[in-house]
Amino acid sequence: MIKFLDLHKINLPYQAAFHEKMQQVLDKGWFILGDEVKAFETNFANFCGTKHCIGVGNGLDALVLIFKAYIQLGKLQNGDEVIVPANTYIASILAILQADLVPIFVEPKLVTYNINPDLISEKITSKTKAILAVHLYGQMAEMDAVNSIARQYNLLVIEDAAQAHGAILDDRKSGNLSNAAAFSFYPGKNLGTLGDAGAITTNDDELVKVLFAIRNYGSEQKYYNEYIGVNSRLDELHAAFLNVKLPHLDNENELRRNIAKRYLDEINNDKITLPFWNQTHNHVFHLFVIRTQNREHLQSYLKQNNIETLIHYPIAPLKQNAFNPETSGWNSLVFPITEKIHQEVLSLPISPVMTNDEVDFVIQILNQY
Repeated sequence: MIKFLDLHKINLPYQAAFHEKMQQVLDKGWFILGDEVKAFETNFANFCGTKHCIGVGNGLDALVLIFKAYIQLGKLQNGDEVIVPANTYIASILAILQADLVPIFVEPKLVTYNINPDLISEKITSKTKAILAVHLYGQMAEMDAVNSIARQYNLLVIEDAAQAHGAILDDRKSGNLSNAAAFSFYPGKNLGTLGDAGAITTNDDELVKVLFAIRNYGSEQKYYNEYIGVNSRLDELHAAFLNVKLPHLDNENELRRNIAKRYLDEINNDKITLPFWNQTHNHVFHLFVIRTQNREHLQSYLKQNNIETLIHYPIAPLKQNAFNPETSGWNSLVFPITEKIHQEVLSLPISPVMTNDEVDFVIQILNQY
């Protein structure tokens, strides 16, 4: 069986270093917001090219805390509207709602799966205060166009970079093309730890001061609380593991790109639509997502041939029962491109530990379909 993602094999080269780091943390006896967290915050900020990085509990918290910090600063207020792609993962929507903001959905481009900048302006109202740009599947959104619109209408721009660690656009990495960006280090991410973890990157000195406080009960000084905060701190042990893996991220992303290039060059089947990529560093291929009109049949065929696949994602977020689409009015919204994407996408195995023989086999089986 070719696994969709072999996490054991991915982490195997780091196990000795993980054990060493774990022993160091145990020996220090400092488990919350210690030296490893400080080191990772410095290292990841340097990696992204930003002034600041704030380690938090997970990627969803990273997004929520950005919005809540801007509310504290008076740059957002409850009920403000946030432009967001209609086909994103549900976390993008949850973050907006948990901050008591209002998501305004915009169709993506079918070719890139990312928000269509040409459709943003028509959704902007007097209540619109921010754009949440999602780098879906590891490919950067069209940030030049998004930022241009934001400047025109005086909007904040936030990156949901949870799937795009290390992606580069115009010599700037994801996390450094907006007011603030959210990252997830869930185990399956291109930079993943052994549990939940996240981070925020920003160049905004005023914002970072609030973020450091609200992630820790709203406290700048222990037992003195300036804000209504939360408990969302990057774990010291996960920070240690991330410090081990970060220096290898660019190389592992390049291995993913090499596999993607082979898929794009060698898969030749008119029943399969391959993803768009201009073969720059703007895509880190967290996922390699194809489309097909008979997804269930293709997925079953691949399973019969011992190739594991996943669907990212089977249901558009605005159609999820959690949001009660009928009472919210979201059921009446029409997003044909979003619906087509969610009905047709299928993710193929791709990872830095896939062998050439495995890639050969995936290509062969798809070409025989």
